[in-house]
Amino acid sequence: MKLEDLRKKIDKLDDQILDLLNERMEIVNSVGEIKRSSNSIIYRPEREKTIIDRLTKRSKGLLKQKAIEAIFLEIFAVSRNLELPERVAFLGPEGSFTHQAAESRFGANSEYLSIKSISSVFETISAGRARFGVVPVENNQEGIVQETIDLIGRHDLHIVAEIPLPIHFSFATRQEKVSEIKKIYSKDIAFRQCRNFLEDLFGDQVELIPVNSTSTAVKMSKEEPNSAAICSHIAAKEYGLPILFENIEDSDANHTRFWILAKDMVNQPAQNNKTSLLAKLPDSPGSLASFLEAFHTAGINLSKVESRPAKEGKKFKYWFFVECDGHFQDAKIQEALAPFIKNVKWLGSYVKLC
Repeated sequence: MKLEDLRKKIDKLDDQILDLLNERMEIVNSVGEIKRSSNSIIYRPEREKTIIDRLTKRSKGLLKQKAIEAIFLEIFAVSRNLELPERVAFLGPEGSFTHQAAESRFGANSEYLSIKSISSVFETISAGRARFGVVPVENNQEGIVQETIDLIGRHDLHIVAEIPLPIHFSFATRQEKVSEIKKIYSKDIAFRQCRNFLEDLFGDQVELIPVNSTSTAVKMSKEEPNSAAICSHIAAKEYGLPILFENIEDSDANHTRFWILAKDMVNQPAQNNKTSLLAKLPDSPGSLASFLEAFHTAGINLSKVESRPAKEGKKFKYWFFVECDGHFQDAKIQEALAPFIKNVKWLGSYVKLC
């Protein structure tokens, strides 16, 4: 078959896909009217995960789970904006990895607020200036983001979803040849995580200039000749700086986990849930051991237990950040927590992705 014939087949299929998408959006619009009349939540991550899992099992062709997820998450995002546009706050600046994580779930067409600090993201959601917020919570190389854990203990917000994001760095510049580059801008941590790339291509022949964000690095490189930036793909795209190399990090195992937070949203139980909670246990011998034993007895897997300073007065007191498999409403979890329920703050139950 000739190339032109194949292209005509693709065009015909594209027309069918567009017609089907428009038909889907008509139904979505009707769903939105029902949800608006009952003041229901538009974003349902557990429902989206169920759809993606179903389609992955159904697929018999070349499309695998990652491709299906990428396509349908964007469809879901467009659908939500038809149902009810909702503002999303994220730890900025624009082009940050948190921005990238937010767009991966809420799509390119959502309304975003770039917020300068994690604490301000919490305040923005609490004050109702945004329906959702996206903040980093943990990096598998650097550990927990302590500020996020401390802040969620002080705010009445819920975790509605988690986003695991592989951290990939791009090398962006206006120069066409590597030999023309004399300065490279980025964050300290990015220089450390791309050390092999820098040594292989530049040795000690360039000046490495640390800045406060990879987005700032892009802005500075765009303005200065013979310079480059190590940044996220989205930052280079956001500010129009050409990418010369992709995925320049030393390790492909670098992942960061983000939370989607909301003030008034509670997920319904679904398959493969995770629950996050804070336990402020009595300062008495065996209290922590008894708490952990209750999970063991109930056959509940604990995936994380970390202590954090309670910051109450002058005494050295601690509370515990705990994550376990299952939904807070599950009978096993309710039974395990029953003796400690006055000492536990439930933070959220959501689909487990990492």
